[in-house]
Amino acid sequence: MIEFTGKVVDIKRKIFHLDSNKVYDVKITEHRNKRSKNANSYMWELIGRIADVVGSSKEEIYFEELRKYGQSLLIPVKKGEKPAGYFRYYEFECSRQINNKEADWYKVYKGSSEYNTKEMSVLIDGVISDCKDLEIPTLDDFQIEQLIKDWK
Repeated sequence: MIEFTGKVVDIKRKIFHLDSNKVYDVKITEHRNKRSKNANSYMWELIGRIADVVGSSKEEIYFEELRKYGQSLLIPVKKGEKPAGYFRYYEFECSRQINNKEADWYKVYKGSSEYNTKEMSVLIDGVISDCKDLEIPTLDDFQIEQLIKDWK
C-alpha cells in the first residue's frame, strides 16, 4: 500500500512514477489535521471527575455532554424500531408521518471520535465550563489554549 499526503501537484508527480503495468486502487480524501490525543484524554479525564462528583457513570456524563455540546441530526426510523448500526448515542424525539407512514424520529449524536477540530473544541469547552460550574479544577486558560493549538 502506498500512502501520500500533499497538494494535487505533488500527488500527480508521485502517480506518474508508479509502475504502469500494475493495477492500483486509489482513494483520495481531503487532508485533515488529527486532533491531539492529549485533548481527547483530557476530555475523558474531566468527564470522569464530573461523574465522580455527581455520582454517575462516565458513559452517562459523556452522553449528556454530547447532548449539550455535540453534533446531532434527526432521522426517521420505522415505527417501533430504534436506530441501528452506526448510531450509538440517540434519543427519541417524536412520532410523525413521513411519506404517509408513521415513523419514530430520533435525535442521533455523532461520537467525539468522528469530530473535526472545531467540533471537538466546542465539546471540550463545554465540558470545561461544566467542570467550572461544579468547582472541579481544570487546566488554566493558557494550558487549554495550548491543547487547542495542538490540533491545528
